[in-house]
Amino acid sequence: MGTEQRIEYLRKLRREAEQPDSKQAVDRQHEQGKLTARERIALLLDKDSFQEIDIFVRHQARGFGIENRRPLGDAVVTGYGAVDGRTVFVFAEDFTVFGGSLGKAVADKITKVMDMAMKVGAPVVGLKDSGGARIQEGVQALDGYGRIFYRNVRASGVIPQISVIMGPCAGGAVYSPAITDFVYQVNGTSHMFITGPDVIKAVTGEDVTFEDLGGAVTHATTSGVTHFVCSSGEAALQEVRYLLSFLPQNNMEPPPYFVPSDSPDREDDPLDLIIPDSPNQPYDMVEIIESVVDDGEFYQVHEYWARNIVVGLARFDGYSTGIVANQPSHLAGTLDIAASEKAARFVRMCDAFNIPICTFVDVPGFMPGVEQEHGGIIRHGAKLLYAYCEASVPRVTVITRKSYGGAYLVMNARGVGADLVYAWPSAEIAVMGAPGAVNIIHRRDIATSSDADSRRDALAAEYEKRFANPYAASELGLVDNVIEPRETRLRLIKGFEMLRNKRDALPPKKHGNIPL
Repeated sequence: MGTEQRIEYLRKLRREAEQPDSKQAVDRQHEQGKLTARERIALLLDKDSFQEIDIFVRHQARGFGIENRRPLGDAVVTGYGAVDGRTVFVFAEDFTVFGGSLGKAVADKITKVMDMAMKVGAPVVGLKDSGGARIQEGVQALDGYGRIFYRNVRASGVIPQISVIMGPCAGGAVYSPAITDFVYQVNGTSHMFITGPDVIKAVTGEDVTFEDLGGAVTHATTSGVTHFVCSSGEAALQEVRYLLSFLPQNNMEPPPYFVPSDSPDREDDPLDLIIPDSPNQPYDMVEIIESVVDDGEFYQVHEYWARNIVVGLARFDGYSTGIVANQPSHLAGTLDIAASEKAARFVRMCDAFNIPICTFVDVPGFMPGVEQEHGGIIRHGAKLLYAYCEASVPRVTVITRKSYGGAYLVMNARGVGADLVYAWPSAEIAVMGAPGAVNIIHRRDIATSSDADSRRDALAAEYEKRFANPYAASELGLVDNVIEPRETRLRLIKGFEMLRNKRDALPPKKHGNIPL
């Protein structure tokens, strides 16, 4: 065969590989509101930047009639390209080929791009749309998942890993997204679960739909598996591009810098009046965050789960920053099991990828109750405490109102390593609220008083004046400065600018033992 014939044969194979395995399967995919693997990659990456790998790979399985069907590339499209000019590796499961099922060849392709991403230090994005393990390949398919999980763990904290659930993701396959840093799920077309509705009904008698069991809303609001819910595949891929703009390529690089259009010394007068006069009246912490970050752009993570705490990404003067904040408008901003886990995971992600952390505090304490205690609030709350103590990135705290008891410490206090702590004049920093404190300290005085209620109120007012304010903590150096709310943005920018070259190292060890 001459050179021209070889080139023509190559072109023929390439056309065959790039053609859908079945037009009917593609039509079904579109009818279900889903894109094909190649359509998804084209939307995720910069135009014409995709470089495909292993386009000619075929499975080598035998038996069950599968040897008679060996499409080029098998059931996944893999390669690399660019997002905003930065290298990104990608694999997209192809539901139009064998239902996107995973066999040895598919696992080989996925693990190859994961290994390459680790070698060059670039993010990897997995677009999930698969029927699960390829039954015809038996244990080889299961081994393939194991090899993927192993690389997920090895890459964790080294390169950003993002999973986008765009179709079914069931059984053992769900563990790969669960290990990655961020999970997107498309509402209405994607499902994640260990065991499906039919098996659950047969074993437990429970009757549940696919959507209620493993849909996007369920995992975003109830289980906490999903970080972001998107209305369509197109929207999810655009959001992934946006997320990547906040993240570095790997753990050895700083996050990307963007020249800001927002003035660093901008003041926001309405912040001076945002805290209600009544200490029990709620307000929206997100309003404060959006007021102080660049251009009001705050990308919430886990927005619909554990809403008593808010986490997300923003920028201060062009630099990426992670935000952690109590949310007084939901459960009074108390810390419970879910909120502790949500915040702890986010803090550790920021620390892994060199993203400074800004913490806004308005926390009356941990959620009381038998259910929380028996559910392990001590252990789960310790996760957040551990995450902050472990974090070596710049950490700045702003106390806006209440900061009581153990929750004061868990929310990045000076004692657990905060670099800077600011407080608003409305801040109340104490072991507990005034009513509870005087009931303990002055219980005999109150009990013997002729007017117990008046005496209690007077003692509570005295307690608040002496302890429940930021100045007592400031006298002890536990608060670096009491600032006017309107100047919060400038203070934060100046603080993070000073901390930009912070150097902090943990003692030599293999790894810590976080209370999982």
